[in-house]
This record gives sequence, C-alpha cells and structure tokens, in this order.
Amino acid sequence: MSQAFHNPTPEEIRAFTEEMPEARLSAYGNVNVQTKVLSRSAASTFVVDRESSGKTMTREDFDRIAQMQDEYLATNDVIVIDGYIGNDAEMRTRARLVMEKRYANIAGMQQKLYFERADDADPEVTVIYTPGLPAPGYPDDRVIAVDLDNYVTRVLNSDYFGESKKGGLRMWNDIVYNKGGLALHAGLKVIPTAHGDKVFMIIGLSGTGKTTTTFTTQNGSKPIQDDFVGLMPGGHAYGTENGCFAKTFGLDPDFEPSIHGAVVKPNAYLENVYQDDDGTVDFFNENYTKNGRAVFEMRDLLSYEDARNVGRVDYLLILNRNENLIPAVSKLNQEQAAAFFMLGETTGTAAGGAAEEGKFLRVPGTNPFFPLPHGLQGNRLLELLATHPIETYLLNTGRVGGNDGDDRSKKLRIPDTSACVKGIAEQTITWEEDPDFGYQVASSVPDLDDTEKLQPRVLYGSQGRGDEYRQIVEKLKSDRVAHLQQFTQLSEEIIKAVG
Repeated sequence: MSQAFHNPTPEEIRAFTEEMPEARLSAYGNVNVQTKVLSRSAASTFVVDRESSGKTMTREDFDRIAQMQDEYLATNDVIVIDGYIGNDAEMRTRARLVMEKRYANIAGMQQKLYFERADDADPEVTVIYTPGLPAPGYPDDRVIAVDLDNYVTRVLNSDYFGESKKGGLRMWNDIVYNKGGLALHAGLKVIPTAHGDKVFMIIGLSGTGKTTTTFTTQNGSKPIQDDFVGLMPGGHAYGTENGCFAKTFGLDPDFEPSIHGAVVKPNAYLENVYQDDDGTVDFFNENYTKNGRAVFEMRDLLSYEDARNVGRVDYLLILNRNENLIPAVSKLNQEQAAAFFMLGETTGTAAGGAAEEGKFLRVPGTNPFFPLPHGLQGNRLLELLATHPIETYLLNTGRVGGNDGDDRSKKLRIPDTSACVKGIAEQTITWEEDPDFGYQVASSVPDLDDTEKLQPRVLYGSQGRGDEYRQIVEKLKSDRVAHLQQFTQLSEEIIKAVG
C-alpha cells in the first residue's frame, strides 16, 4: 500500500529530497537536482475538450490518463502540498499539488511558492504529478493534460518543476479571465519617485529579462512579484506566489545582488545548475543547460513589497529581446500596447527548450500558458486599459543593428534597460514620433547617452545601411498585420495599430 504525506514540514521534504539519486548538495548547502526534462513540454500539453490556444484532447482520453495515473499512485508514495495561489482575500485560490514522493524536490519547491493555507477546505485547483509514469502515444511519452472544467492538471513523465508551477497558474489564467481580468506573465515592482511611488508591471517571455528588470533597483525600488500577476479593472494588480522560480544562467552578484543572495542561501532549491564534483557552483557554465533554475522565498531577498500594500498600476513594460531595429525604449498608445502585447515578439531562450532557443518568436502576451483562444487576451487588455490609463512602453533587452556575431550591432545592457525604467518612473525622457512605426521614441534618456540605441534608424543610417533598414521596416509591418489577422477574435483596431 502507498503512503500519503500531507503537508510535511520544509525540513521533512528536504530530507526526502536528499534521498533522491539526482540530488547533490552544493557548496552553499542547498540541494541541486539534475532532471531529465530540461524545460516546459509545450508539445506534450493538451487542453481537454475546450476551444484552446494550444493542442486539445477528448474527455475520453483524459479519463484514460486519469485512471492510469490513479492506479500508479495507488502503489507509490505521495506528498500532498496545500496552499494558496495569491494572498489577497478577493483573488486567492486554494491550490493542491499531489506529488510522487520519489521526486520530492518538486513538492519542496512548490511549497515555497504557495502562500500558506491553514484551512482544510477542498482545493479549487489541483495538479497531480507522476514523473515516473510514461504516457505512451504522446510526444516523448509525456503528457500534461489540462482539465479546465474541473481545474485539474495531470502531469506524466516530466521531472521539470515548471510543470507544477505552471499547472496551477494555467488554471488561474482561466479563473481571472472569468472574473473580468487578465492573468499576465509578468513581474511587478514599485519605484519611489519625487511624485510618489510608481507601480510597474513587466511583461516578457521567460529568459528575456523579466525577472532581471523586476529586481534591478531604481531609487530603492522593491520587487513585488516575479512571474505572474492578475490585472483587474481599474488598474488593480494581484500577486500569485510567495517566492520565485528564477533562471540562474549568467547570474552575476554585481548586476543582480538580491537574486544572487537568495539563490545561495541553504534553504533554496536548485534545479539543473552546474556544479563541480566538490560542490562549487558555476552560474556561467552551460554544459548541461542554460535553463538552470532556483526556487526561493520572497523573504530571502534583500527587500520586497506585498502586492496588497501598493496602489494601482502606473506603467506597463513589454519586453522584446530583438536583434534589429526595436529601440531601447518606445512609448505606445493603447491600441499599439494591445498590438505589441499580442505580437509578443522576442528571441527564444533555453526556457522554451531547444526548439525555441535562439529563434525569433511571436508568443501572444508572451504568455505560453494562456489556455483560451489567444485573441481574447488582446481584447481584454485593451478593455482593461480603458478602465484605468496605464502608460505602456516597449523595451528591447537584446541588441540593435544585428545579432551578437555582427560587430556593427550594439548590445542593450542591463544598465541601459535600468536607465530607461528609471527615466519612465521619473518622467525625464524626452520623446519624438518615429516616422516609420508611429510610436514615440526617445531623443534623450538620462544615463543612456547613445542615440543609436534609442533610435536604430540612426545606427543603420550612419553605417550606410539605409536600404536594409527600409526593407526590414516594410517586412515587419506586413508580417505583423498578417500574424495578428490569424487571431479571429482580435479587434480590428488592434490589428490596424501596426499597419
């Protein structure tokens, strides 16, 4: 007979984790688990019997998977973790993870992200997770089956923690949408200014600088939320998690001291982070994967703020890791904001697996976890902006003028993006209209004295590449319109904003 461990203490889960053959102790005293699956499994994710933005499966197929998984769990020990997604009484959602004990690290990581829940009420959202059970007939013999009708996600044959985290948050997307809001793949921070505290929401695909931009400090700013927030009418924002699932590749204490300090504490969980035989961790080594991760609690950061203590959202930043002619920063009107939100243009990273890394992508809302038809996202964002004006900006966290192998290009560094964020908060950027795209581009930004980064057409012009620039402009415009037109639910005014 199997045994169920209900809400064990963090110390008990840590002891279970240390028994795993894949677990090693690092020199920092925290546990580092090497997984077989290195990123989310989009090709193996199916929504049950609903119109969806991704793949779908029948109710009969889901029931067959459920029966197979339940029979497996009847002979394997499990850990049950209960908590809340969110901590605001108006929006928090009771959540539960049922985890195969053999992979206890996932239970320990999820426990850090849930907000504590003391009641014994039934969960609203459940993730049932069996990494040791193959799913023959599905891509890589793996399946993530998403039942939106009952808010149950079943994960088979993946030992990557992200499927647990996203399993609950994917359901939360549907819950928030049904309440009239929109769940956003975004960070949240508050920046003090002479004109009062300013609340920033930062949208971006995993690996494009969302966490870095959220945690980089301007004027003693404080992070509120790292990865998912809910935006409701009137500009009200709600947090989801009591911790962070942060990428560790390239983690530098000089640029990201708060994240680095949290990651090296003994109570953090590491996943696929490179370490030598003696336990020495190397955040810059990519021999196993660039998608090394760490989970830690918000209280382990240098500072943070609770979403319940801040006002409405003032600024929305849409991150775009591009390599040609997206400026360091540009200012959008509401229709442009919804359009660039829906375009979700960026360069893929290891977070999306080998199929995405290094490739130009368009991911609507930069949210690969929205389970409903994507066109609904853009329309809802435009509706929400109409209830409370939020100034929206597009930030490029990549390069201008070419890829990193092109010596004519210029890299947009973390201090460049930080200068743009500070300039937005303090309203010290001067703007002019871009003649090609109609949005506002910066003519000057304090602490970023490089017109070629602020206006890429200047860079192309100074290098005698004017024809190349014009060709890219025309192709981008036509490609963007064609891309947005495929979302049949999307408002025509949003599509016209990029034409």
